Amino acid sequence: MLHAAVGVSQARQAALVAAHLPIPPVVNIFALVDTGASCTCIDPSVLQSLQLTPTGSTPMNTPSTGTAPHVANQYDVSIIIPGPGPTYPPFFSPTVPVVEAQLLLAQGFHALIGRDILQHCLFSYNGTAGIFTLAY
Repeated sequence: MLHAAVGVSQARQAALVAAHLPIPPVVNIFALVDTGASCTCIDPSVLQSLQLTPTGSTPMNTPSTGTAPHVANQYDVSIIIPGPGPTYPPFFSPTVPVVEAQLLLAQGFHALIGRDILQHCLFSYNGTAGIFTLAY
């Protein structure tokens, strides 16, 4: 698990600035690193806080859907993962397509960080110590 922040995408922020509209504040979240997830998933409560509308939809396969995928809404967001201290820069992706998934009530966290984000990082898991390292 890690702390992160989710905001509107770079394009959405530019559109809001051009229209002289307020930019919703970033939402601090608690996320699970999931090497089995091909894409990052975000709870609808976070997406609603950012006042986002879907940019499309995508078929999703999960262990519970079996062979028949279900269709999930897709959104563009920005993601920030803070560094381990104030002298370390954060990981920042200005535009990430994410998929909406009910996570908070069912699982107790706001997001799954999938391989779409992890492909830009070095992820090391020490199972005997129960810790992981994420470098970027």
